[in-house]
Amino acid sequence: MPVGLPRLGSRGTERASGGRAASLTALPGAPIMPLDEAESRAMKRLAIALLLSCMFAGWVRSQNPEAGSRSAPAQTPGDSEKIRVRVNLVNVLMTVTDKKNRLVLDLTKDDFRVSEDKTPQVIRYFSRETDLPLRIGVLIDTSNSIRDRLHFEQEAAIDFLNATLRPGKDLAYVVGFDVEPQLVQDYTDDAEKLSDGIRRLQAGGVTSLFDAIYFSCKEKMLFFPPPEPYLRRVMIVVSDGQDNQSEHTREEALAMAQRAEVTIYAISTNRTGTPSRGDKVLKRLAEETGGRAFFPFEASELASDFQEISRELRSQYSLAYVSTNTTHDGTFRNITIEPLDRALRVRAKAGYWAQTPEQTPAAKQ
Repeated sequence: MPVGLPRLGSRGTERASGGRAASLTALPGAPIMPLDEAESRAMKRLAIALLLSCMFAGWVRSQNPEAGSRSAPAQTPGDSEKIRVRVNLVNVLMTVTDKKNRLVLDLTKDDFRVSEDKTPQVIRYFSRETDLPLRIGVLIDTSNSIRDRLHFEQEAAIDFLNATLRPGKDLAYVVGFDVEPQLVQDYTDDAEKLSDGIRRLQAGGVTSLFDAIYFSCKEKMLFFPPPEPYLRRVMIVVSDGQDNQSEHTREEALAMAQRAEVTIYAISTNRTGTPSRGDKVLKRLAEETGGRAFFPFEASELASDFQEISRELRSQYSLAYVSTNTTHDGTFRNITIEPLDRALRVRAKAGYWAQTPEQTPAAKQ
């Protein structure tokens, strides 16, 4: 029955019956008399007229869609603004040390200046981030060149994961590489599974370092849309840096690490005492991503290097700013972080790759 018809039981009935409907409820003891034929026909005509009126009003609204659209909630400017801010939010993890390379842990956002492509930026978020979840990739060179040192590397890597991983919060995976990279243990917080994977590694073959980094970053650390909360992504590379097999170049591997927002810590297995071309490669990969390269002379020094990495991961700062460059052109943008205290040294990624129009949340909807 149309919505307007139930209202006839009150005012409409009174007008059609000359007030008799009111007397039916006012006099409970009086007998209820049936309506005569004329009154019945009058009520039917009135009901039909109201029904036709409702139908006509609906037809008029259908011919004038603007009337219906007025009641729909309009999109506020704030909706598009929220998307814009999310797209251009740039996260940066950094480590701060003094002249003696000691970690500095008591700074605030007012102690830094940030610029992107030489344009000053406003720090929106700042904290000492020791609580953010970690995603750790351990990449171990298993080529013939490190055969006599592999056991030390394996045990040092196992000790590092046991000391660093927080079950239920952090995850790690293990890749061995010689001719090609091989995932021996996928993401897990189970230190025993990770240890088993590391111990299964065997030396042999040539070195495909760049392919290992490229594969690991693309397949295991590149997340879209960006994860919330922010994930710290760290890659530990144990190698001599002498690549002689990869299909990808050093710059392609570096660009993929930057796109995946990975911080690379490299531990050289070069024991000659003389800096090699491979050492320079490891140093560049680490510095461009905000990490650090270690060059232990003895295999026994590996453990202390891993411990130093673990300490740094617990002592990082995190800042974020909304880039003033809102263009989604896929270009690389340089980031400069300057401490007001010139005696301090900041280690952070050199920049980031801007998203393309196809990568923005608006384009995905």
